[in-house]
Amino acid sequence: METVRFDELQLDERILRAVADMGFEEASPIQTQAIPVQLEGRDIIGQAQTGTGKTAAFGIPLLQKIDPKVKKLQAVALCPTRELAIQVADEIRRLAKYMHGVKVLPIYGGQDIVKQIRSLKDGTQIIIGTPGRVMDHMRRKTVKFDFVHTVVMDEADEMLNMGFLEDMETILSQLPEERQTVMFSATMPPAILDIARKFQQDPVQVKVVKKELTVPKVTQYYYEVKPKSKVEVMCRLLDMYAPKLSVVFCNTKKQVDELVQSLQGRGYFAEGLHGDLKQIQRDRVMNSFRNGKTEILVATDVAARGIDVDDVEAVFNYDLPQDDEYYVHRIGRTGRAGREGIAFSFVVGKEVYKLRDIQRYCKTKIVPQAIPSLNDVTAIKVDKILEGVASTIGDTDLSKTVNIIEKKLLEEDYTSLDLAAALLKMMMGEENEDIIDTRQPRSLDELEGFGGGNRGRGRSNSRGGNGGRYESTRDDMARLFINIGKNQNVKPGDILGAIAGESGMPGKMVGSIDMYDKYTFVEVPRENADAVLTAMKDVKIKGKNIHMEKANGKGR
Repeated sequence: METVRFDELQLDERILRAVADMGFEEASPIQTQAIPVQLEGRDIIGQAQTGTGKTAAFGIPLLQKIDPKVKKLQAVALCPTRELAIQVADEIRRLAKYMHGVKVLPIYGGQDIVKQIRSLKDGTQIIIGTPGRVMDHMRRKTVKFDFVHTVVMDEADEMLNMGFLEDMETILSQLPEERQTVMFSATMPPAILDIARKFQQDPVQVKVVKKELTVPKVTQYYYEVKPKSKVEVMCRLLDMYAPKLSVVFCNTKKQVDELVQSLQGRGYFAEGLHGDLKQIQRDRVMNSFRNGKTEILVATDVAARGIDVDDVEAVFNYDLPQDDEYYVHRIGRTGRAGREGIAFSFVVGKEVYKLRDIQRYCKTKIVPQAIPSLNDVTAIKVDKILEGVASTIGDTDLSKTVNIIEKKLLEEDYTSLDLAAALLKMMMGEENEDIIDTRQPRSLDELEGFGGGNRGRGRSNSRGGNGGRYESTRDDMARLFINIGKNQNVKPGDILGAIAGESGMPGKMVGSIDMYDKYTFVEVPRENADAVLTAMKDVKIKGKNIHMEKANGKGR
């Protein structure tokens, strides 16, 4: 299909300015097909996956029809999840950047409905909502559909899978008969086609052809594994490829929780995302993943819908998806925005036949790989470190460092090869747990008889602490004890990140962090201390269980 520039689509100048600000010139295939049809006022059935630009495909013509002077609800878009509703609302707001007077409001469960009602009364023209919350407003009569001319159902198949069929039909039946109905769905099950027949007028079908449903820049591998070996194989792959961010897909909520626990126990920064999490937990997990504090996001297919993070470098199909097309959505989480990505699938026994079906459907090649040995993992780590060394040698003036090394070699009885080998081993991070003194104190009660002579040795201080044993530097700060320290390969940033991530308290509010070999003291605002202690119960840092309690001048 020929590419079309946005300025060739007869769009409002204000929308074109916003599109240019977003850095887009040419329309994607689904936008090229859908925008002209929707501008004509026709009903649409669109088939496209996440990441193809379908939000703009329906959002641009929707905005073109909005009258900013009419302070009434004019368009409704339904989405399966809170995350997708927020994402769609954000993108439509960016498209409406220069359309002064246009208000876009996401409405979803978990948010104060009173605030939503107040915003609706202020003259919102577009709502992006989950079916359940839209129904709530309908029952309360806080939304009025009299002026609605456009309704969009985004990811209709997911709304169907989540049990929203009856809600969708109820909402559609209450809208004005004279309206435009636009539906986007990755798959077209019979129930979706039934909705189209029931609520659309002679709809035009637009879709991305199957060859465009695949993700060409994603390298795809599979490993034949035993169920009990999955975690070990995954950890070896994580160590070998060291992806910056990874998304791992499981088929059940229980499997998500179990895998997260296993990964955290091995020292990985992993979090889970599924439907049983409370809204505040989902927000914390997604924020942590977006800012890189969480490196591995483990999710179910439904929970992962609406996640839009460009820096995902690897996708793991820990369980093969139930639906062939879900494989496409999963691996599409990586290789975005022109980047290269990699996808790993774990296959158990007869699932190899299922994988062949997926390959036929996607018209793609998923390459079998041998499970990497520990030696393979070590070799890859070494290669990566030495590549960095070569780059540093070529790009950096090392004269001062060379002088330091030469002086050290003259003073000590070892060779430059010994020194290089020791530095490499340190960078590898291969610390044997048996070497570490596992008798670390579990609480302040145990400190008196535990390594008393070592309390000040190897102390690491962060954020301007005064180095006192227990006394806080300020009256408004409380000092907390944590039974983990430098010997467990923990850094001040790890503790700061854990406290901020778990308690929701901004990191800048944390005071000094005084780190010793086997324990740490950290200062937090006195008024937040109890909340921090509660949030840090059952938390692991670097995969290790911790105990935290208040400290005072008497050691308690």
